[in-house]
Amino acid sequence: MFMSDAHEPENTLPADGRLLLVDDDRPFLTRLARAMETRGFTIDTAETLSEAIAAVRANAPDFAVVDMRLGDGNGLDVIEIIRKAKPDCRAIILTGYGNIATAVTAVKMGAVDYLSKPADADDVYAALMRKPEERAEPPENPMSADRVRWEHILRVYELCDRNVSETARRLNMHRRTLQRILAKRAPR
Repeated sequence: MFMSDAHEPENTLPADGRLLLVDDDRPFLTRLARAMETRGFTIDTAETLSEAIAAVRANAPDFAVVDMRLGDGNGLDVIEIIRKAKPDCRAIILTGYGNIATAVTAVKMGAVDYLSKPADADDVYAALMRKPEERAEPPENPMSADRVRWEHILRVYELCDRNVSETARRLNMHRRTLQRILAKRAPR
């Protein structure tokens, strides 16, 4: 989870290059802020949803890195507020609890990328500076087929308001089989 600070930016930043970092993990937030500052950004930080909203209202950022789960709310709410304040802001969601459904929602709400923790400063910088027409590099360790299946089951389960019987019916699966799958840890 160490982030390199010795990276020279390849792209040029806008005149002010204001970056809002929102994460409730203070040591991670501090390291990321320091690393991104060395890359030329002007940094604003927030540890809570309410601090993030206040920061956006005070000075809408050009870029944002927002943790999905905050102590007092959801990072997607920050993305929505940023989109209203500054539609051209390049925002990414950063989380330790990644799943496909959340990634799709984040992108639909205006995030340009979705990174799983631990992401280093180089990954964050690359995601922020990537041109819209550029494709992201394929992951070094993509999800296994078992993990993709598990993510799909979990997504349907969440869409069914965590109702096991309804989820099993929609997936054409026996309820007990679904309960066993949900009781296990997520596959890698």
